[in-house]
Amino acid sequence: MFESNILSLSIWVPVLAGILVLATGNDERPGLTRWIALLGSIAGFLVTLPLYTRFDRADGGFQFQEGYNWIPSFNIHYHLGVDGLAVPLILLTSFTTMIVVLAGWEVIQKRVAQYMAAFLIMSGLMIGVFSALDGILFYVFWEAMLIPMFLVIGIWGGPNRVYATIKFFLYTLLGSLLMLVAFIYLFHQSNSFEIVDYYMLPLPLSVQLFIFFAFFMAFAVKIPMWPVHTWLPDAHVEAPTGGSVVLAAIMLKLGAYGFLRFAMPIAPDAAHYLATPMIVLSLIAVVYIAFVALAQQDMKKLIAYSSISHMGFVTLGLFIFNPLGMEGGVVQMISHGFISGAMFLCVGVLYDRMHSRQIADYGGVVNTMPTFTAFAVLFAMANAGLPGTSGFVGEFMVILAAVQENFWYAFLAATTLILGAAYTLWMVKRVFFGAVGNSHVAELQDLNKREFVILGVLALMVLGFGLYPQPITELTHATVEQLLTHLAQSKIPG
Repeated sequence: MFESNILSLSIWVPVLAGILVLATGNDERPGLTRWIALLGSIAGFLVTLPLYTRFDRADGGFQFQEGYNWIPSFNIHYHLGVDGLAVPLILLTSFTTMIVVLAGWEVIQKRVAQYMAAFLIMSGLMIGVFSALDGILFYVFWEAMLIPMFLVIGIWGGPNRVYATIKFFLYTLLGSLLMLVAFIYLFHQSNSFEIVDYYMLPLPLSVQLFIFFAFFMAFAVKIPMWPVHTWLPDAHVEAPTGGSVVLAAIMLKLGAYGFLRFAMPIAPDAAHYLATPMIVLSLIAVVYIAFVALAQQDMKKLIAYSSISHMGFVTLGLFIFNPLGMEGGVVQMISHGFISGAMFLCVGVLYDRMHSRQIADYGGVVNTMPTFTAFAVLFAMANAGLPGTSGFVGEFMVILAAVQENFWYAFLAATTLILGAAYTLWMVKRVFFGAVGNSHVAELQDLNKREFVILGVLALMVLGFGLYPQPITELTHATVEQLLTHLAQSKIPG
């Protein structure tokens, strides 16, 4: 039974844990609430581990499938399954949820139960997005996960949280409505909401372009690609630390996953037809947004813009239609999940002590927080693509793939190694090094045990995957090969 229901357990264990936290938690007994949330997040992580240990690396198709009738009159099913693209993202989601629960352990003092429950429920819903093989089921999970994030930013966020939440919600909702229109059209063509059935539909190029554009609007906003990226810096700045971690580590990856699961395999001819514009948009994100990051005075905004730049590498890798580029894009997604999450946690550590994210308010932090500075500088270097860290592997793979496609793509993409180092070192120098900036910095306390464990685990992940990325690449290889074979076959009728 366990073997056949791993995906359902992966989705519903954290959701039920979140409901239990809501039912039993209150602000009079926050300790109990936190422990229930932590145990729920650990259980949620443990039930996803068999997806890795029992996954058949040689099979590029969907595994661990479950299917039940949901709404028979519309041929809608509760159909789950994962391939080599989904498994690493599900593991990243369940792992990040544990980190976020621990990160908010002592920091969140009001409405602790609601805060913890929001992240647990959101974790289950995001795993549902990665697992759904029915279009309507995917759409339900896709929209439902917006609600906990909306609440997290809106309740525990900064002074402009209402503006940030409404902007975040409207951007993502409007794009998603076009995706629903595409699903309805595909249903009328196939009398099915099964994603695999959509892959087989012979569609003329004009229809494929419409389908691709509808999915593009939903997924480009989520990544986010330039020019629909403006909601992200606002959301990051106003979100609490845990919200920023989940937003950067997982939610941005949902857009790239959507391209791999829907836009490209359903409309392969349109994907090839529009490959050059997609690559141009990706390169604008990589180069232009890196320059924007250079001008930021707020640490969270700088990291948010760097995330947009790094996600440009992912879409660049996907639309080169090259095994190395596509695998590099997936490695970059996982790597960015660890690095950006760690960097937002580092900003959170400083913010908890100083209540400021302005770079100008710091200086000389290394003198009072040497252990913390060691971790922060490691993650900053990984963000800049230092060899030996996971940040280098994905970018290097994509640049190698870009060289095979077009030298200038690779040349422009490689500028991120310079620009990334520029904005990252600019922040590191002013925040951590030099003389102690002011009396508040002089009074800072170094990491406590909880913070040390969180950053230590993330540091091991960043270094581990930087030196040995094979656990990711061996999962994705067969699926990427199968997807590229499918993309090479025209679906235009006749």
